[in-house]
Amino acid sequence: MPDANSLYGPLDPAPDAGWVEAGPRMGFFTDTSVCIGCKACEVACKEWNGVPDSGFDLLGMSYDNTGALTANSWRHVAFIEQPRPAGHRTPPFENTPTGPPASAQSAAIAAGTTTDTGTTPGVPPGRPEPAARMAAGPEFLGMPGAQPPGRATGADTRTDFRWLMMSDVCKHCTHAACLDVCPTGSLFRTEFGTVVVQEDICNGCGYCISACPYGVIDQRKGDGRAWKCTLCYDRLGAGQTPACAQACPTESIQFGPLDELRERAAQRVAQLHDRGVPEARLYGHDPTDGVGGDGAFFLLLDEPEVYGLPPDPVVTTRDLPKMWKRAGLAALAMAAAAVAAFVGGSS
Repeated sequence: MPDANSLYGPLDPAPDAGWVEAGPRMGFFTDTSVCIGCKACEVACKEWNGVPDSGFDLLGMSYDNTGALTANSWRHVAFIEQPRPAGHRTPPFENTPTGPPASAQSAAIAAGTTTDTGTTPGVPPGRPEPAARMAAGPEFLGMPGAQPPGRATGADTRTDFRWLMMSDVCKHCTHAACLDVCPTGSLFRTEFGTVVVQEDICNGCGYCISACPYGVIDQRKGDGRAWKCTLCYDRLGAGQTPACAQACPTESIQFGPLDELRERAAQRVAQLHDRGVPEARLYGHDPTDGVGGDGAFFLLLDEPEVYGLPPDPVVTTRDLPKMWKRAGLAALAMAAAAVAAFVGGSS
């Protein structure tokens, strides 16, 4: 019996699509906690799949110059800058200091300076914050040192700023609305459970673009056809790892059987919770969500909206059967009314 969330049925999509001897469903698990924003995945994807450049635009969004998933960016590394502490910092004073400004002598003592430096370390009137900073002593700026900045001093002394980086990609949904609405069969389900566009069959109607709950699929300018990640279908057929996962230096992008990836992801979340990262959570892993679970899911360190992801995606074709049923009933009612009017007028 078809699942209520899709016209395409059960949670094991490859056999449902007609693959008799389908193997385990394959997919991606992207652990954003170890993503370093190197964009090796973007480059590898473009090189292997021959994806055109994205215009080399400078968007002014940190180091994110692709902006979003498009027909020319099948992988998108997002940089989210957040003004929040990476650790738990203890302020020098319990509260903001009040009272008169510190004198030059007291400021010199607080800063640990006993020799004449040729300057007057006074605090401007009405500005108690510098006094608090001087009372904390010299500030370690991260160099020189034998280890990377922040590694030797720990999270408690880091600045109140962090980057969240995530390599986004097509989710290869279990209930894929793009498959439901494609009129030409250009989109099809592979034996690996992924969703692929056959560009030679695509007629550029754009139905799949509006149907995708994640806004992944896009039309290429000057081409008109739809393009997106194929999860390197040609490489999978040859027993190889997708190019992006192969190029990832930190193993942020992990590829494998989806069931194994889900187990691995659950263990990773538990590990991060034990290490004091309670905000770690999974996104797209749940087979009972509105799209039947994603073939490419993520470990996030904040709410999905922060990363530009919908908090509760639902397959957009979920209500199509009910809509067609109601439309059919309405058509029958109108036909019955027309017949009744004709018969009544004849008599």
